[in-house]
Amino acid sequence: KGKEYLLERIAAGVVERHPVDTPLKTGVKSIDAMTPVGRGQRQLIIGDRNTGKTAIAIDTIINQKKKDLGLKQVICIYCAIGQKRGNIAKTVALLDKEGAMNYTIVVASSASDPASLQYLAPFTATAIGEYFMEKGQDVLIVYDDLSKHATAYRQLSLILRRPAGREAYPGDIFYLHSRLLERSVRMSKENGGGSITSFPIIETQANDISAYIPTNVISITDGQIFLEADLFNSGTRPAVNVGISVSRVGGAAQTKPMRQVAGPVKLELAQFRSLAAFAQFGSDLDEATQKAIDRGRRVSEILNQPQYEPLDEVSEIISLYSATSGALDDFPVDKIKEFESKVSGFVKAKAKKVVTAMEKGEKMDDKMLAELKDAIISCKKTFDLKK
Repeated sequence: KGKEYLLERIAAGVVERHPVDTPLKTGVKSIDAMTPVGRGQRQLIIGDRNTGKTAIAIDTIINQKKKDLGLKQVICIYCAIGQKRGNIAKTVALLDKEGAMNYTIVVASSASDPASLQYLAPFTATAIGEYFMEKGQDVLIVYDDLSKHATAYRQLSLILRRPAGREAYPGDIFYLHSRLLERSVRMSKENGGGSITSFPIIETQANDISAYIPTNVISITDGQIFLEADLFNSGTRPAVNVGISVSRVGGAAQTKPMRQVAGPVKLELAQFRSLAAFAQFGSDLDEATQKAIDRGRRVSEILNQPQYEPLDEVSEIISLYSATSGALDDFPVDKIKEFESKVSGFVKAKAKKVVTAMEKGEKMDDKMLAELKDAIISCKKTFDLKK
């Protein structure tokens, strides 16, 4: 006999919780390095239509196949709200092809379903997540997307003749999403030690994150990944805007070697974006500025990642360190993708001791970092750049 769960439950209290300190790896370099996600965190994915929001969530689900030593398998729940049935079917087919349906549950309420079902879908997904969490398991829920959920709730409220507020949403629209997302939590050991991590998705219009629903969900969550249409159109994948994206858990949700390597990435990138805009107006730049721009180009190129190809953490660290250590400062930008496809396997074979330390999550000392850089430079030497 199946167990019955309430769709609406009061979230666990502060005393029952455990601080977020265990990473949930997305396999996406720019996110794991700069806006890391921990088990029990609520990380908003926000951006205009067709900027790759769902792709990040799907990559994260696919990446859970790679189970870390000593960590539990993450049960993934993909909750589709108000989407076309064809798009939901494509997503499920993709997850099936990647072998992710072995640990994934899909809760779907499509655009053709009544508003009442679209309203209940994310609560259903959360109740299923709580069932697994109470068994001590780690759960990841993707709400795709809460903008459509808010629209469905607005429909219901107006039919029920409740007074309309700002943008015709009912007055308790904020409470609706806060009581849903507050149920994402990491429980203490005494309470089973399970967790629910959530990726709510919000669609903006013309990059306006100061609109009503986006600001509501930003204030509920523990950080956001902001995807920008301009970056997407210029070929940056994923199109993460480093300036606005943030993780309020930060380094606590990273392993020691990732924290070591990720530190300079955000700085290099932010510096590059501001200098690149400034450099458009003048050609004669001083040496330091030119150097920062050249390094930034390489970091940007390293952070580009094809869709549905999440990486293991060791490969991420090797790639990021290749760019930030200066090993690629004299390497052609157009050959970086080719270099990246080889460097991970090369370093794993050549610097086994360092790779083992990274896998165990141990901090790398200066000797290890030097060994890692030597291996990267050795790989670089295998390229014939005279062509």
